[in-house]
Order: sequence, then structure tokens, then C-alpha cells
Amino acid sequence: QVHLVESGGGSVQAGGSLRLSCAASGESVSIATMGWYRQVPGKQRDLVARISRGGSTDYVDSVKGRFTISRDSAENTVYLQMNSLKPEDTAVYYCNYHRDLDDFWGQGTQVTVSS
Repeated sequence: QVHLVESGGGSVQAGGSLRLSCAASGESVSIATMGWYRQVPGKQRDLVARISRGGSTDYVDSVKGRFTISRDSAENTVYLQMNSLKPEDTAVYYCNYHRDLDDFWGQGTQVTVSS
């Protein structure tokens, strides 16, 4: 069992920055693909960024150049640095642990960007 706890969400103005954290317990974040997803009311949960076991990263086109996903194995934590935030980035952000057939989710953290 993997337990994920997100933090770092909040309200910012457009152009601002936030750093989300996902602290994991139960398994190492280094042996899984760790992802950040976001969801707005009435829509599906979409992938924002992910980092593989080998360290390669993927981003949705809308956040490329603005968001950076990283992993701290010693802290067993995954981060999402979000810069140049836009109102359309407003959503609940969820951390995901994916390995083989296992998927675990955090409880989510709200990010609100005002114009």
C-alpha cells in the first residue's frame, strides 16, 4: 500500500508560481512512474506531468516550459514546480503512483489562479 499526501496548493495571481509536493510512504517513489494530474469540476482527470523510474519526464503541451516535475529519493517526495501560472491552470492537482498494475492517488490539492 502506498500513501500519498499532496501539499503546496493555494491561490495566486496570473504569472505567479507555486510548488506542489507529494510525500509518499509505503514504497519508494524511485521505483515507480510518478505523475501529477489535474481535474476541474465536470471534466476528466488529465495528466500534467510524469517522471519515470529511469528519470525521463513528460509534460502536456500546455505546461511545457512552465512546469517542472522532479523527484527527491531521499525525501521520498515528488515535486511540481509551476511557474508563469495562468487562470486555465486552476484545478485540483493529484499525485499518482503507478507501478505494474498498481495505481495509488493522493487526496488532491487545490490550485486557483486569478487573472
